[in-house]
Amino acid sequence: METYQFDREISRKHTNSLKYDFAVERGYPENVLPLWVADMDFQAAEPILDALHRAVDHGIFGYSEVKGEYYDAVAGWFRDRFGWETKPEWLVKTPGVVFALAMAIRAYTKEGDSVMIQPPVYYPFASVIRDNGRRVAENRLAYRNGKYEIDFDDFEETIKKKKVKLFILCSPHNPVGRVWTKEELRRMGDICLKYDVTVISDEIHCDFALPGHPHTVFLKACPDLAQKTVVCTSPSKTFNLAGLQVSNIWIPSRELRRKFQKEMDGSGYFQLNALGLVAAQAAYESGGPWLDQCRRYLQENLDFLRDFLRERIPQIRLAEPEGTYFAWLDCSGLGLDGATLDAFISHKAGLWLDAGHIFGKNAASFQRMVLACPRKTLESALLCLERAVKEDFS
Repeated sequence: METYQFDREISRKHTNSLKYDFAVERGYPENVLPLWVADMDFQAAEPILDALHRAVDHGIFGYSEVKGEYYDAVAGWFRDRFGWETKPEWLVKTPGVVFALAMAIRAYTKEGDSVMIQPPVYYPFASVIRDNGRRVAENRLAYRNGKYEIDFDDFEETIKKKKVKLFILCSPHNPVGRVWTKEELRRMGDICLKYDVTVISDEIHCDFALPGHPHTVFLKACPDLAQKTVVCTSPSKTFNLAGLQVSNIWIPSRELRRKFQKEMDGSGYFQLNALGLVAAQAAYESGGPWLDQCRRYLQENLDFLRDFLRERIPQIRLAEPEGTYFAWLDCSGLGLDGATLDAFISHKAGLWLDAGHIFGKNAASFQRMVLACPRKTLESALLCLERAVKEDFS
């Protein structure tokens, strides 16, 4: 089995990388160190690259589809890793999960309807709801003793009061890093079933559940909601393939699938990226060893970060994650408001992180840092942060 070198530093500058090449255009200093957008600084697994090389060497990139081998690869992954059985007819392929959210919102709600999310949460959730003329209903997560919890009383009350038609679940949760337990999923599912709420479960980070916190596919926890649920998955985060634009959306209900496909057809989008399909199949067929090594490396990065903060920057605390490759940093100990904190991080520390307030009003004192980078990059970022804190808060 090949051993992958995640410590290898590969320059992404001057490659049209959104992460590295667009700081000035986004209002940041040109030399800022970016650990914001959710992609990895790791090269893709060798079997994926081999499959792409073969496709490129063939040299023809016409309209492409997939046959049974593609489904077998994806379905086998979820069966073997999560014990979740699927059926071929459930699968609808889209260029991305956010695109799928937009299709679902348009398919299952009307303009003016309420769609519920759980802030602080991945910020495109709110924007794609509003941009489609729907109303955002919030069941804000409760932050207690360094851990986020669901306020189930508010969950039910919000559904009743706002007449929620659709609930977008983030599982595992981005950015706070919760991996919801079976019991939490069932409790949310029971309430949604009671009020006839359709569930869109975004499980794009499912492959990054940390030891001791197994990920449960929502439909495995809540099989009674099979006719009211859409499960969104993708190899984009797992295998660092976001730019190739392939996501696998599972819709057991024939009626929900028909409505979803109608919106897809109306968007004018039909065949996916030919190379993306090649990469996705190779990833699910042969990418397991790469992912297992990557997960171990990410765990080591998390351990390094945790120790560094505790020993050298105690003013900043880690909201202990159970999954994802993010560090959700509680910066309330610095005593800065949201805008001042953002300026401190970007201009004083020289880091480009994701500001907490974009995930929700209840997160202005937080910053999201991506840990999927070589250890030297992470260490450089933490040293910059330590220097800035010592200069301004010692």
